[in-house]
Amino acid sequence: MASTPGKIYTRRGDQGQTRLLSGERVSKDNDRVQTYGALDELQAQLGMALSLIRHESFRSIICAIQEDIILAAAELASSPEAALQSARRIDQGDVVRLEDWIDECTELYSLPRRFVRPGRSADSAAVHVARAVCRRCERFIVMLNRHAGGYDDLLVYFNRLSDLLFVVAWCLEVNAVVEKVVCELAACVCTEGSGR
Repeated sequence: MASTPGKIYTRRGDQGQTRLLSGERVSKDNDRVQTYGALDELQAQLGMALSLIRHESFRSIICAIQEDIILAAAELASSPEAALQSARRIDQGDVVRLEDWIDECTELYSLPRRFVRPGRSADSAAVHVARAVCRRCERFIVMLNRHAGGYDDLLVYFNRLSDLLFVVAWCLEVNAVVEKVVCELAACVCTEGSGR
C-alpha cells in the first residue's frame, strides 16, 4: 500500500499560534518563538555562506556551527523543563571550541587594524551577514534569559560565535585579497613572458 505524502501546512498555525517541541501551544510572537526564529535565520545565512566558501578549513567550521545551532534551536523550542531532559545541550565545552578556532584564526591572520567594511568577497560578506544575525540571536537570548532564566550557556556561546564569525569573515577577506594579488602577478608574468 502506498503511503500518502505529508503536507507542509497543518491549518493549526493560522490563528497566530504554534506548538513548542515539548507540546505547549504559544503565540507566534512569544519570546521563545522569536528567539528560535532568529536562529533559523542564522542557520539559513550560514548555509548561504557555506555555498560560497571554498576553503575546506572554514567550511568545516561553518558545518560544525550549523550542528550546534540545531541543538540550540531544539533547546529554545522546548520548555525549560523539557530542555533539561535533552541528551545534549550547548555547554562550556562548545564555547571553548569556538575560542580555540578564534585563537587559531587570529594566530594565522591577525586582526584588522581598522573598521571592516564588508564586500571585498562574496564569501566574507555572507559571513558578515551571519555575524549580524548572530548578534540579533544573542539579543533575543538575553531577553528570553531575563524572563525565563536557564540560558546562560547559550548566551556565552552566541556572544563568542559572533566573535568567531567576525574572525572567519576577516580571514576570508584576507584570502580573497591575496588570491587577487597572486592572479594579477601571474597575469603580469604571463604578459612579460609573451614578449608584449
